[in-house]
Amino acid sequence: MKKKTMMIAGMTMAAIGVMTGCSGSTKTTDTKAETTAETKAETTEAAKAETTEAAKAETTKAAEKLSGSISMSGSTSMEKFANALCESFMEKYPDVNVTVEFTGSSAGVESVLSGKCDIGNSSRNLKDEEKEKGAVENIVAIDGIAVAVDPKNTVNDLTKDQLVSIYTGKVKNWSEVGGSNMPIVVVGREAGSGTRGAFEEILKVEDQCVYANELDSTGAVMAKVASTPGAIGYVSLDAVDDSVIAVKLDGVEANAENIKAGTYFLNRPFVMATKGEISEQNELVKTLFDYIYSEEGQSVAAGVGLITVQ
Repeated sequence: MKKKTMMIAGMTMAAIGVMTGCSGSTKTTDTKAETTAETKAETTEAAKAETTEAAKAETTKAAEKLSGSISMSGSTSMEKFANALCESFMEKYPDVNVTVEFTGSSAGVESVLSGKCDIGNSSRNLKDEEKEKGAVENIVAIDGIAVAVDPKNTVNDLTKDQLVSIYTGKVKNWSEVGGSNMPIVVVGREAGSGTRGAFEEILKVEDQCVYANELDSTGAVMAKVASTPGAIGYVSLDAVDDSVIAVKLDGVEANAENIKAGTYFLNRPFVMATKGEISEQNELVKTLFDYIYSEEGQSVAAGVGLITVQ
């Protein structure tokens, strides 16, 4: 009986030994699989890094080859975007010089059509007559038009009808739209301004507005509204700061999210017009547009408060 018991015990130990051996074998296989997977991952990462470095080198090489100058002229509302874009582009292509003049949308389109500049900046859609002369509408971003009032004004929301009535002279006192008893000073842009054209077209009040002041730049409108009790004016959304109050329209706040959602109705395109299609332009201008429509270029637009088109 004792011998039998010892045999069974021996068999049990052997079985345990076999099980232990199997378990060790599995661990070895798993370790090999993990090592292989890690090696593959490292190889893939190395390949990616190599590809990225090669792409960077190619871009640097292309940047070194590109040299010359690009000229832009037009919209004052596009000043912040145009300056940021030029700075970013020239940083990438250090041998290219981009110059910008802020002369107003209509003047910018006229300049590109006459060959005085490479690109005409317009903060409105191009007119049919401009297109007929060869101007091509290249929309590079979407901008909101903010309606600004002086910082002490108690009115912070206007309906579309109230806004139309104010700008056409039917409503002349803030008390008529829920504010204090104070005359409304209607401020706008000069004829030929892209902001004025877009504002009046959206509200369908072309040639009907009664302006107390017609100013020649976004900055001038901001300064006038900020310093004049009872003033109201329209400016590019990206120009708004704490010196004025941007009123809601139909209960909707003027911001990028609401413009994207289509709930804020005062918005317009930022156009960089060319004479002929982009594909017909010189290498420098084509490279600039490639940059504008790239992720990097659109991030510049987003960085100054605009809605991207890509």
